[in-house]
Amino acid sequence: MQIKLEKLEKTYTTQNNSSVHAVNDISLSIPENIIYGIIGQSGAGKSSLVRLISLLEKPDSGFVYYDNKRVDNLVHNELILQRRQIGMIFQNFNLLSSRTAAKNVAYPLEICKKPKEEIEKRVVELLDLVGLKDRANAPISTLSGGQKQRIAIARALANNPSILFCDEATSALDPQTTRSILQLLKNIQKKMNLTVVMITHQMEVVRDACEQVAVLDEGKVVEVGSVEDLFSHPKTTVTKEFLSHLTENTEGLVRWSDKGGRYILRFIGEKTGEPVLSNLAKKFDIEYNIRAGGIQHLPTDDIGTMVIDITGVPQECTKAIEYLKENGVLVEEALAKENA
Repeated sequence: MQIKLEKLEKTYTTQNNSSVHAVNDISLSIPENIIYGIIGQSGAGKSSLVRLISLLEKPDSGFVYYDNKRVDNLVHNELILQRRQIGMIFQNFNLLSSRTAAKNVAYPLEICKKPKEEIEKRVVELLDLVGLKDRANAPISTLSGGQKQRIAIARALANNPSILFCDEATSALDPQTTRSILQLLKNIQKKMNLTVVMITHQMEVVRDACEQVAVLDEGKVVEVGSVEDLFSHPKTTVTKEFLSHLTENTEGLVRWSDKGGRYILRFIGEKTGEPVLSNLAKKFDIEYNIRAGGIQHLPTDDIGTMVIDITGVPQECTKAIEYLKENGVLVEEALAKENA
């Protein structure tokens, strides 16, 4: 199912009567049958936006369309029916502790008054899909964080939704469990032809799972594009900050010097395996010092990243940088804080 947003606005009033403009003139087109990322720092408006897109709240103004049908103005009964085509998973799982794993998955089917035999069959299918068929009768308190999220995913899929919203679904999980949950979501998306919208502050989630992404800052969309474009041609300071955190905090990119690093080099595809810097040092009277480096494996290509310093007389440094650009290397100056 395709999602289209037009000029969405949402303002909240705080307890001290001040206003927070959480969603500010947001327009987006989310294609059907992909995993779409919405990324931003805390307070950027991500969760407010997903509440509007998922019909949990109405916008102050603007429009939400599912497959060219306006849905933000639905009346009560129509809204209930539309929401049954939506699945939601959250950071804190939102499972019922008084129920077993299977009973949690069955809950939305019971609400819809499905026949008992149909419920039992569907629960078995979903537990098998998320790899927890043997934990059907387990109390929720006995499950690990990753297992709880798998049960939450199974429950979200109970009514065969067309859209699945994931609001910080991996934020409470360790890196290994996060990877397994993301792989599960990718497999489910392909198998069920879902439109998956992932709300996150983790660039590694965008890198490992999403095909397209929108970057939010202060309630506005500041950058939109494919994940490859975002990694190879970041346009805004916000996006560059996310990428700089990847350099510091995730496997695949390792920083072994906290000082320096004026330039960020990005090598795409075949360039990741070429001795570009070695050729650079032979061709120009410069020296380079690598501060960080590694390779990010994206869905359609690899992007190598290096954070380096180039030293020498200014004219030679300028020529060296131009040489890099001429040979297909993307060069940008690092953020000021990286030079501290």
